[in-house]
Amino acid sequence: MSAPDASASPGLARGLLKLARPTQWSKSVFVAIGPFYWLTDNTPEDIWVFVADVLMACVAFALASSGCYVFNDLADVEEDRNHPRKKKRPIASGLVPESLARWYAMGLFAGAALLVALLPSATRWATGAFLVAYVVNVLAYSARLKHMVIADVLSLSMGFVLRVLGGCAAISIAPSTWLLNVVLFLSMTLAFGKRLGERRTVTGDVASIRGVQSQYSDELLRMAVVVTGVGTLLTYAGYVTTREADFAWPAGAAHGFNLLWLTLIPAVYALLRAMLLLEAGRYDDPTELAVADRPFKAAALVFGLMMIVLWWMVRAG
Repeated sequence: MSAPDASASPGLARGLLKLARPTQWSKSVFVAIGPFYWLTDNTPEDIWVFVADVLMACVAFALASSGCYVFNDLADVEEDRNHPRKKKRPIASGLVPESLARWYAMGLFAGAALLVALLPSATRWATGAFLVAYVVNVLAYSARLKHMVIADVLSLSMGFVLRVLGGCAAISIAPSTWLLNVVLFLSMTLAFGKRLGERRTVTGDVASIRGVQSQYSDELLRMAVVVTGVGTLLTYAGYVTTREADFAWPAGAAHGFNLLWLTLIPAVYALLRAMLLLEAGRYDDPTELAVADRPFKAAALVFGLMMIVLWWMVRAG
């Protein structure tokens, strides 16, 4: 059977774009986190080549994630049709035929592989290995792990960790243990928060739209969100402490004020704000929360600007 003609179906092109979930591409920022923090201590000979390699890795993981989302939607099509919001997804609604969706996913994977192939020979194999591991992890989640309590959240969290590892591999640097710990705990907090948010927003039996919810409870999810949230903040606070000498003010002072400590303020606010909104049932997806909630976006922007300014001060000093 031939693929549908996009010109004969005005909504098909929009459906394909929606199927790729471009709003989720923001998660590829995790690919750039390792290189960004590495820059606080190093200056590559050709920074534009450095930036280009990191961007290619970011786009490669974004395309691969879109391909995984397509396969996930194919696997979850029946559950999605029972979900008050997900039933509008392109495959569940019938806008994009399942046969076309499969070819579309393969094309997205091919685009990701091409970008990795364009990386320098010294880095492409390691980056490609982490990209493949990421895809395998997501497909394993879609096939089995999403039905296993706790394992489902660990699998989702490892997706973010693998993004970080892929970004570091793209420029041949080793990620710090602090960075990996923060990413793991943060992503677990958001994943548990998503489960909790679903229980607040879905009317009726929440297990009908996500089977693993039958094994969770409100109390367990609240506890898990708090434990992993505290782990996130304590781990980041520990990292801040280790950089006291680098971000001391006045510069070079033996007992100066650690300017990096200031970044804890927007970080704490953003994390607690996300937990509050998920608990209240305002959102059931942390990614949508990050895109739609203005106070959260403002805190994230302040955090990013502070890091850029502090990075500049370290490099200039």
